[in-house]
Amino acid sequence: MKSGTPYAEHARTLRSENVTVAGANFDWFDAELPGEIASEINLTDYEIVQHTDERRAALTQALDHLSLVHPEGFARVREFVRGLLWVGLKPGIRTSSLTSSSDPALPYVIVFSEKARHHIPPNTVSPEPSLLFLAENLLHEGTHQSISFHVLQLQVFADGYSSKTSPKIEIAWRASQGVARNQFWEIDRAFHATCVYNQLLRFRQVELARDDLTPNERASFQSAHDEGLPAVRYLMRELELLSEHFSPHGVELLADLRHQTDQL
Repeated sequence: MKSGTPYAEHARTLRSENVTVAGANFDWFDAELPGEIASEINLTDYEIVQHTDERRAALTQALDHLSLVHPEGFARVREFVRGLLWVGLKPGIRTSSLTSSSDPALPYVIVFSEKARHHIPPNTVSPEPSLLFLAENLLHEGTHQSISFHVLQLQVFADGYSSKTSPKIEIAWRASQGVARNQFWEIDRAFHATCVYNQLLRFRQVELARDDLTPNERASFQSAHDEGLPAVRYLMRELELLSEHFSPHGVELLADLRHQTDQL
């Protein structure tokens, strides 16, 4: 964590319930979120929701589905996720809730809300909840954490690279949707997104090949897949045009990412 407090210490100060799936243990936190943590990872508008039988079942089933149907994805989550924060907006807060998030400032922890059972990025929203959507969002944030660790431990970007001075990549689909913010992404953000979307598109392809989806789940995954595929191809091309901002190791990662993207 940026404050210098390691995950293990925060885990000891927060009350939690153990969730065990396929031999992997997770801390599902159940206490007031310390103000220091909330402010550092932009969660001051949120509180940890009450643990209920329904939420416990949804979380366990989503993780179990990952372990059985997406073992490689579950292995990533198992390695890079220790703590789970199921949050909701505080009473009186009038803003759109996050779906899921993670922050390198709080390693090994992922955050998600009830919305994670309905929404899969970028824009697919289901009227019906699904454990499959929650499973995808858990994988989404676990992948972000794994990339963050890689970037911190190995030099991915060229000497002198900074997010503050990074060239920007236009995110045309956000502009076309009328989204006023985040229409231009820094190289490191686009790299994260390209890595994550490669994983999510594979997740969706596996799900779409199954014969036990509900009509709503199938329509949602198909819509998200059809929207995500051109997006990841666009980001891949843009990153390659800016390859001088990557280290030699980063250029190797780009080549591997290109190979993965071409197989989608």
